[in-house]
Amino acid sequence: MKEIRASVKNIRALLSGAKFGIDYYQREYRWGRKQVAELIDDLADKFLSSHEPGNRREDVEQYDHYFLGSIIVSERDYRKYLIDGQQRITTLTLLLIYIYRQMEDTEEKQQLVELIYSQKYGRRSFNLDVEERTACMEALLKGETFDEEEQPESVVNMLQRYRDIEELFPAELRGETLPFFADWLIENVYLVEITTYSDADAYTIFETMNDRGLSLTPTEMLKGYLLANITDPARRNRASEIWCERVEALQKLGKEEEADAIKAWLRSQHAESIRERKRDAKPQDFDLIGTEFHRWVRDRAETLGLDSSDAFARFIEKDFGFYTRWYEFIRKAADNFTPGLEVIYYNARHGFTLQYPVLLAPLDKQDSDQVILRKLRVTATYLDILLARRLWNFRSIDYSTMQYAMFLLMRDIRRKELPALVDLLMTRLEQDRERFDTNESFALHGMNGPQIHLLLARMTDYVETQSGRPSRYTEYIQRGGKNAYQIEHIWANHPERHEDEFAHRSEFEAYRNRIGGLLLLPRSFNASYGDCDYATKREHYLKQNLLAASLHEKTYEHDPGFMRFIKQSGLPFRPHPQFKKADLDARQKLYIQLAEQIWSPDRLRREAGL
Repeated sequence: MKEIRASVKNIRALLSGAKFGIDYYQREYRWGRKQVAELIDDLADKFLSSHEPGNRREDVEQYDHYFLGSIIVSERDYRKYLIDGQQRITTLTLLLIYIYRQMEDTEEKQQLVELIYSQKYGRRSFNLDVEERTACMEALLKGETFDEEEQPESVVNMLQRYRDIEELFPAELRGETLPFFADWLIENVYLVEITTYSDADAYTIFETMNDRGLSLTPTEMLKGYLLANITDPARRNRASEIWCERVEALQKLGKEEEADAIKAWLRSQHAESIRERKRDAKPQDFDLIGTEFHRWVRDRAETLGLDSSDAFARFIEKDFGFYTRWYEFIRKAADNFTPGLEVIYYNARHGFTLQYPVLLAPLDKQDSDQVILRKLRVTATYLDILLARRLWNFRSIDYSTMQYAMFLLMRDIRRKELPALVDLLMTRLEQDRERFDTNESFALHGMNGPQIHLLLARMTDYVETQSGRPSRYTEYIQRGGKNAYQIEHIWANHPERHEDEFAHRSEFEAYRNRIGGLLLLPRSFNASYGDCDYATKREHYLKQNLLAASLHEKTYEHDPGFMRFIKQSGLPFRPHPQFKKADLDARQKLYIQLAEQIWSPDRLRREAGL
């Protein structure tokens, strides 16, 4: 083995002026939304544990550091090739591009440039230099659309993960806080770069680290601790079989799902405290379970009732077996549009991973399967209403913003009987000051496009299913590919067509973006007719979904299911031969009333069968 170097580098030192290549035989970028969400949550949590309003930029130097693991590089011909670590480096590059796009054109923004690309002889060269990705990265950097049709797997996945970053980036890190976070990310986040000078040596290190040299995982350490305290050999073997069976099933869901299941279980049933959001605050139950649940269980053994061999056995046989089985059930419902469990799927589309421990919280081992299903639907419906109301009122639903409130909710609903659960959640919704009519001018803006897309998908699908048509929700939420849907403005971006009602372009644009002036239509429609006047568009709306077709009077003549829905719902649907300011106002009121029906608190009692 030739020379090997290992050096600790922050993001600036790692990426500044570097050129990383990826060999053709291991080029795929395959991180999913889950991994991106975890990375952003971890970074945000660590940064916010040090940051306080009123701090100066120079104070960031004293903030806590964050270690992002190691990467393995083979250096040859004055170029670095990533053998291990391309998932993190690619995601970090996408995150840096996103931050670059959000910052004002200042020196703070320029410091990001050298970490993303270099320029020579008028040619831009990305630091993550993979030819097939260049056009995509150029488009992301410039904020341009990029057609992902017939693109390689890695390129398509990069576009999807960039959209995830747009949706998941916490509100607490935006605005005035963003330059502080950018400084911290660049200067205080570290990796170990292991450099070899031959591919053979690089792969030897990679295999050694993955096959022989890694420590036991927290899941394996928890298993060892629990089994070691079961003195009856037969009972220990049975508990071990249950553990292995459950872990194998969870691993089929995805990477590290067994650890996520254990975290969700322990948080939902046993977390009694959470770290305060202030500098130097110490991690508490909720936080420790998220980082070192094996130690947390050992340290809380007495509190958890682990005082005998039988207790340790029951903890695996009953508690671990029960809660991980239902976690698996919930996760499958989150990934697959399942009749009766659609609401869990809806919440998952928002990237709301906190729903898993919240949904487990009211479950009791004594509950029948029927009661458990009702509890799951009731709790998921509460979350669905809460998330929709927050989004409608321009409130964040990201992990760091919601985790404290969700911790309190878990603690309050823990093992509640079904009637008491419904009453508690109904009371919470009744006390909520933010509803749909509290923001009568709800509109599309630069940051909430993905959320508006999901809300419109629900509204569009609701109108159709209530009119007797099959659900097309999974079709409507597609934002990429040849079958993608896009947000359609009923008014084309031509303020000169509306000079009789709007004196200023800014006033027109603000009105144009109101949700009442928006539809969800196939991307191909937008490309063909998006720039047309309303009279032309309206004729083509007839061939689209009912929410769009409802603008035309013919829809009210030939669709008895739709007319029955209007009568039963009492919603003020009507055709609009023209679409003036007053017409948009009428649609805005319609959409608000439609939202109030879709996300009505009465759904909780219906889901509970009460």
